[in-house]
Amino acid sequence: MGRTYFVEEAIGQYLSDLSTKFKPYVTGLLIGQCSSQRDYVIRAVRTPPKEEQKEGNTSPSKLESIDEEWITAHASQVSRMLPGGLLVLGVFIIATPELSKDSQNALRKIIFSIEKSLTKRRLWKPAEEEVSDRAALQVCSATKKIVCRTYDVQDPKSSAKPADWKYQSALSASWLSLDCTVNVNIHIPLLATSPNHDLEKNTKNGLNRWSKQIEDSVFLINGQVKDDDTELLEGQKLRGNTQYSTQISDVKVLTQLSQGSSHRSTSTVQVCSGSINLKGAVKCRAYVHNNKPKVKEAVQALKRDIINTLNDRCEILFEDLILNEGPHKKNFERVYHVLPQRLFVPFAGSSVMLSDYKFGDEAVGEIQERFVEMLDQSVQAEDIHIAEELNTVDICPVTENTDDTQQKQLTKATLLLKLQQNIGVVIAAAVAVFASIFSFNYFSD
Repeated sequence: MGRTYFVEEAIGQYLSDLSTKFKPYVTGLLIGQCSSQRDYVIRAVRTPPKEEQKEGNTSPSKLESIDEEWITAHASQVSRMLPGGLLVLGVFIIATPELSKDSQNALRKIIFSIEKSLTKRRLWKPAEEEVSDRAALQVCSATKKIVCRTYDVQDPKSSAKPADWKYQSALSASWLSLDCTVNVNIHIPLLATSPNHDLEKNTKNGLNRWSKQIEDSVFLINGQVKDDDTELLEGQKLRGNTQYSTQISDVKVLTQLSQGSSHRSTSTVQVCSGSINLKGAVKCRAYVHNNKPKVKEAVQALKRDIINTLNDRCEILFEDLILNEGPHKKNFERVYHVLPQRLFVPFAGSSVMLSDYKFGDEAVGEIQERFVEMLDQSVQAEDIHIAEELNTVDICPVTENTDDTQQKQLTKATLLLKLQQNIGVVIAAAVAVFASIFSFNYFSD
């Protein structure tokens, strides 16, 4: 039996509008949440047009011209703007009858390309029972006929399976929210035996170890430790009868406690020539559907938001350094970077809020442009909710010269970043590092 996707009713109108504006085809992403019982689609977002396409609402005439890398880069940027519990769970294409025949093959390639890209960046591993099906939605622009199929992204040889696509009004109007602030204090040693100090690689390794600590932490929901298989709202009632309401749970994360008796700490003596210190606090948020969600689902969504928001901001910091300081700069003096603030933005008809990051000197207009470009959503200035305070990043890197191999890697990264910048993500203006009261320190002996 195939999967069933419950879809926000407004998405039907959005897809219909796209079918009349863009010919002969238009692609985009499906955003929502997967669960063991049912899947939810709460947003559809068209692929941003390239510069040459902005002059008119037209696409290349053949499906062979679909830019897989462009769509994948868009999915990577959008995934950074999603709070815990939400993910890119599929792709869609609206095409003329002449192109519909080959649409599924194109969608399949895109789905696996996106999954490969997102998996490479993750610091967490999917659970064994986790849903690995992703949706491929095909819409005929002439007849409006919808065909939905799924592919198992864990199986490279996966064939298409039929799926149901059912519209539902006010689908995400009263989802449940879990909020927490996590204090972070990560010390990452730089070994003296290392041939060169790749700050990004060492930071990634340190975050990998830290993410395992988050995975093993104890989560208190409204002051209580709850069993994984109990319902999140057991013994509670949804507050109020407003059309768009959110039940918010306050969560405390106890990172010093382990949930298993088999976990043991070991000490290692290492000769180091420097260290990276990440210290501060991050604002985290996750959303879960209101159809009797389990505690396990909610906690898992919040864990991933904690890990993702720190990892994403680290990645963006190094991208920013490459763009602003160049791949060939070998010696860095001690410098300060303005830290990004996490912000949340609502969208119409939903209690769920989307996320982004903001430099202190970044204009509101730039944030608004980014939401239009990435999520095809207009945002009012008064709807931008800053979740964190402003602070600075202190970086004092090593003085050793970068070897030729590292320079080539940086140059390649710069080229890729230019591609991403072209689709409307100005990395330098998007972010730097971590959240409120956060500092990034590097010390070398």
